[in-house]
Amino acid sequence: MRQGGFFLIEALIAILIFSLGVLGLVAMGGAAIAAQSDAQYRTEAAALADEIASKISLNVDRLNAANAYPSTAASIAATLAPYQHQPNGVNCAFNGGASADPTVQAWVTKVSAPGTGLPGATATSQQIRIDTANFNRITVTICWQAPQDRAMRQHTLVTYVN
Repeated sequence: MRQGGFFLIEALIAILIFSLGVLGLVAMGGAAIAAQSDAQYRTEAAALADEIASKISLNVDRLNAANAYPSTAASIAATLAPYQHQPNGVNCAFNGGASADPTVQAWVTKVSAPGTGLPGATATSQQIRIDTANFNRITVTICWQAPQDRAMRQHTLVTYVN
């Protein structure tokens, strides 16, 4: 029996299998890069949320701390109110007015600055909600959308000031 061309068919099948393996590795590399970018944005969002929460906590008026508890609570509540930013709305569609506080304005600019902030972040996609009736709870929500994302991503930090 003659086996003419059998080696050529084996070689073509081997090249096909090798090519599929290489394409799989390239696809995995792309997925790894996308996951790394997502992790980087989430880390930056967490750091930015922690930054504004720390600044708010540090700037609270505790001068009345030596007085009775109601005076301290009223002082802290009055100090927290100006930090609210876009307190209404959910799922990255926030409204209700921007904060006039310079610290918050600088932070919002930092979050949404092209090149250094989060991609797709705007002043209206950031929220700082203050709830003085619930142990001075501060909820910071940061929203962004990277070019490869289909929907907005968000990070929420909840902390308390006392």
